[in-house]
Amino acid sequence: MRYLFLLFLLSVLVIPVFAEQLPTDKGTLIVDIITDPAIPKIDDLTKLKIDFVNPKTNTIQEHIDYKVLVTKGDRAVFGPIPLTHTSIGSATIPVEFTESGEHKITIDVEGILFQPIPKETVTFTIPIGEPQENGKDQKNGGCLVATAAYGTELAPQVQLLREVRDSTVLSTRSGTAFMSAFNSVYYSFSPTVADWERQSPVFRETVKLVLTPMLSTLSILNYVEIDSESQLLGYGVGIILLNMVMYFVAPAILVTKLHSRKYYRKSE
Repeated sequence: MRYLFLLFLLSVLVIPVFAEQLPTDKGTLIVDIITDPAIPKIDDLTKLKIDFVNPKTNTIQEHIDYKVLVTKGDRAVFGPIPLTHTSIGSATIPVEFTESGEHKITIDVEGILFQPIPKETVTFTIPIGEPQENGKDQKNGGCLVATAAYGTELAPQVQLLREVRDSTVLSTRSGTAFMSAFNSVYYSFSPTVADWERQSPVFRETVKLVLTPMLSTLSILNYVEIDSESQLLGYGVGIILLNMVMYFVAPAILVTKLHSRKYYRKSE
């Protein structure tokens, strides 16, 4: 039972892995990057999955010319690759990290829709082979599904999720442990959901509609003090029950009443 609340939060969007979204230095594009596996291992192949997003439409921008460089300190670990074209607006770059420590991933964009543009750059910082301490790495994780739904990491709804995750869930030992354990499961489907949102405005609006009641209940946690595992469990169970009523009980009652009314009219 003590993990029910954590499972609930994680199932609604909080990604405790290296997943980040940043704009290029001139703001023409937003670049999403996630790693596969979720936690890169030394001497194993890691795939850098990159999406180039149009910030005006919140959809993946097709036909991008880009370069990628991975460095550790002043030394190149991978690349830079030659100027490369992606017609679908996404790319997967295999990289093998051979030592632990902080690495930088620099992505240059030099063309959009077959037209050259002045180079725009974005740089991500990723820790490799370093132990997680007090939820530090989990706090650096991005909320990809929420960001894709609301269009920006600065949206109040995304900030609410970050605040609940960082200040509440990760404030307890069990919360931090569970975030790490849940890592690979959640990571396996959330990037795909975020891609669906960018590709389908209807799906994106549906996700926003589904999230609204849940975000309202999670906001309660910003107004209470949680100093122990038992308090987290208590508030968590309460919020889970409230959401069960909103998402399952209330619709079931409504459907039952509509069905009963329809049956009553037929019987007349």
